[in-house]
Amino acid sequence: MTRRIAVTGMGVVSPTGMGIGRFLDALFAARSGIRRITAPFGGQLQVRVAGEVDMDAASQFPKTKLALLDRCSQFALLAAREAMADSGLALDEQERGRTGIFVGTSMGGAQTLESGYSDLYRDGRDRLPPYTVLRSMHNAPAAHLSIEFGLTGTSNTYATACSSSAVAIGEAMRAIRHGYADFALAGGTESMITYGTLRAWEALHALAHEDAADPSASCRPFSRDRDGLVLGEGAGMLVLEDLEHARARGAHIHAEIAGYGAASDASHISKPHSSGQVKAMREALADAGMNADDIDYINAHGTATLAGDAVETAAIREAFGTHAGRLAASSTKSMHGHLMGAAGAVEFIASVLAIDHRFLPPTANLRIPDPECDLDFVANVARHDVRVRAAMSNSFGFGGGNAVLIAKQPAT
Repeated sequence: MTRRIAVTGMGVVSPTGMGIGRFLDALFAARSGIRRITAPFGGQLQVRVAGEVDMDAASQFPKTKLALLDRCSQFALLAAREAMADSGLALDEQERGRTGIFVGTSMGGAQTLESGYSDLYRDGRDRLPPYTVLRSMHNAPAAHLSIEFGLTGTSNTYATACSSSAVAIGEAMRAIRHGYADFALAGGTESMITYGTLRAWEALHALAHEDAADPSASCRPFSRDRDGLVLGEGAGMLVLEDLEHARARGAHIHAEIAGYGAASDASHISKPHSSGQVKAMREALADAGMNADDIDYINAHGTATLAGDAVETAAIREAFGTHAGRLAASSTKSMHGHLMGAAGAVEFIASVLAIDHRFLPPTANLRIPDPECDLDFVANVARHDVRVRAAMSNSFGFGGGNAVLIAKQPAT
């Protein structure tokens, strides 16, 4: 039996604020969380802006627990706590055994690894903290979610660069749809704002420079004056469950997750190619049983790189044909930056919010139209009182790994 999947809980940790409420307010106001890097190493970098999360970890976790948590695990736990509370689920032992965990992260415990390398190679220490391995392993966030909520179902971690958490959500949907789980806690987390990581990204020449007039406007997807992406950090987590179960218990259903498509470019390790993106979008539509004209809004991958935005625009036009001219699309990365492994989850949540709150999130800082990016990218100002029947969320990663999710209004 094939089951339909409801989104009944959501939680966000974002540069625009902690929690769904602040995240939604930022989308309404086109308010950016991008700023000059506050870490001491910020002044040593060529690129000095990022989407940092303002969080006092000591106020969120006891000292003994904090010793085990890299920043990316902290984010995952906080987002998951909000999502679980939002869902209203009270799982018994049997249900906890049927709840899967699906987490995407690109670099895992990057903060812990960087600290360890500094201890060894800069400061000449011959010992590392005993929890270094446990904090830095990629599956640590998923493990901590399992422990926190007593979930004994399958636990999975995905690392497909920028599409990691979109893959996690898609695979969670499949697991429930085909009976391998009844519930899922799915999403992604990332915290890679470190000196070494930013230096590595500088070497790729992929990062945006600080906007001279306004650092918060440094990320400009689809604008002709864009000059690169802005790294961010954060987490997004969702509770998924069988739609009929959600209805029976009277849950608020934010949306139904209806489609998932994944495809590889098989082209280049860093340069995007439209063929894989088109294939993933078409697979998601087919999986949802939808036609192109059933989609009202696309949360685009939209990183603000010169090549990436143009390729994605062309891919959307190819996948949607004449309907592309009637679509609304936007990149919320303009406000929170590129959250890498967490991007797919946070942006899918933005898509669900568009359905649930009847609005179109804007592309902030779209100052100069680009002939190569000629779709309706909801420039600068959110649109309210707009019915969004279905929304697509695109996540396209380095290595050519593409994942696309579709959410829709739950049928009455």
